[in-house]
Amino acid sequence: MATAPRPRTTTRDPEELGRRLSAWLDPKLPGARITDLAVPGSNGMSSETLLFTVDHPDAPVRGCALRLAADPAAYTIFPVYDMERQHRVMRLVGEHTDLPVPQVLWLEPDPGPLGAPFFVMARAEGRVPPDVMPYTYEGNWLHSATDAERARLEAASVAVLARLHDQFPAKEAEFLMPAGDGSPLRRHVDAQRAYYAWVVEGLAPSPLIESAFAWLEDHWPADEGPAVLNWGDARIGNIVYDGFEPAAVLDWEMAGYAPREVDLGWTVYLHRFFQDLTVSFGQPGLPDFLRREDVERRYAGLTGHTPRDMEFHTLYAALRHAIVMLRVAYRQAHFGEVEVPANAEDVDSLILHHATLEAMVRGDYW
Repeated sequence: MATAPRPRTTTRDPEELGRRLSAWLDPKLPGARITDLAVPGSNGMSSETLLFTVDHPDAPVRGCALRLAADPAAYTIFPVYDMERQHRVMRLVGEHTDLPVPQVLWLEPDPGPLGAPFFVMARAEGRVPPDVMPYTYEGNWLHSATDAERARLEAASVAVLARLHDQFPAKEAEFLMPAGDGSPLRRHVDAQRAYYAWVVEGLAPSPLIESAFAWLEDHWPADEGPAVLNWGDARIGNIVYDGFEPAAVLDWEMAGYAPREVDLGWTVYLHRFFQDLTVSFGQPGLPDFLRREDVERRYAGLTGHTPRDMEFHTLYAALRHAIVMLRVAYRQAHFGEVEVPANAEDVDSLILHHATLEAMVRGDYW
């Protein structure tokens, strides 16, 4: 991780985007000036973010953030980027819960103005636990915090999930359930199977991912539990913090309708992903932070719902992440940043956390 090239996150020209954004905004706020346009260094490889300031007396807010669907010509990470869906989820969460979700402003479903659909929201101020290098590495604000400060952040972050699941009316989230047959969990997993099939179409499949899908079928929960609105990418790297308290909950593109444990499993696993990676490079990381048993206990205390079948749900999270990592690797190969193994049986080596997923499938990870 310390030496591998960082995957490119965009093929777009920020200056050109700025000019086109100004032309799009002018009919809405005639004479408005866009200033301080910036592309954050933490931009991911799916939707892209632009930060800017609107100088106009009638602007609903001055500091804005724009979420732009991935460039369809840039070997996208996901097959579909539904910006209207994200906009709707954030608006509904703002209406039905007390979570600090940024105010959503304009939605533009037409790809014409910027080359892809987008929406604009109020910009959140604060600090985010970094992904590169991850917050489990030395040298960042969260790693340098005291144990008490990290415990405060952990408690507040688990409370975000608890409040979302408890406060949001489940019925209002049913529109997020994929088409198909079966329960919300069944449809959620089937959608991941379809995503995996898209990732490997015409390319070498992953024996590890396929074995993990088989494991899920062999260990399917006897009682799936009720479905709720899932944040989807439920991790601290998608929260802006004011000190150690959440100031904004971001990145709702993976929102879904599924049991509570799908979100909880993702939260637990994504921290373990960074922690295991850090240990593999010779650093201790943060072994006492976001431990599975602590997250489960705290969530149960806040909601009265005791998480169940968490081995299933953490493995499912690792499996979902493996599919994304495989797509990222194939994308890097597309841009000449890595080479795909000549032997198709070695394709699992492209999945950064393959050892973790292998251990989960064997049953000796936890």
